[in-house]
Amino acid sequence: MTEQSIWRPTRRRLTDALLAALAPVAACSLALGGLTAWADAGQAGSPARITVANARVLLPYGDSTETAAFFDISNAGGADDRLVKVTSSRADGEITLSRHRSTGSGAAAKADVDSAVVPAGRVVSMAPHGLDVNLRAGARWQAGDLVPFMLHFERSGPVKALAVVIRPSTRLD
Repeated sequence: MTEQSIWRPTRRRLTDALLAALAPVAACSLALGGLTAWADAGQAGSPARITVANARVLLPYGDSTETAAFFDISNAGGADDRLVKVTSSRADGEITLSRHRSTGSGAAAKADVDSAVVPAGRVVSMAPHGLDVNLRAGARWQAGDLVPFMLHFERSGPVKALAVVIRPSTRLD
């Protein structure tokens, strides 16, 4: 063999090879460190865990069948979820979610919303001056009756709740 045909690494070739390998190694190390921290914090693999409590629905007033229902929704999981729909076998017509907001001049405005976020590790408490569920009573309800609801969540799926019918003058908190 001649002296010309033998490949010999030069200092520049070795430096270029090391720099080319350093970028993917650094990116992998950073990703692995982030995943390790996330797992150590208890958040890895922790889906939303939804429970519904304190379910109540207002007794319709007079001849009206329109009313509102309220729920306390807890998410003990590590991921956010979203309430996307509410159904009930004892309601007539469409059931909608709405949010009431202050207009700043002492008045309030109501707007239908498509969904409501239930943040990880938090409780969403529905109230007359915030988030609520609008519906029409399907039959003559009386105070103390139980009305079945199904709350549908984007990730957790459906969750059953029994709401007690209460008079509008009853405190909701």
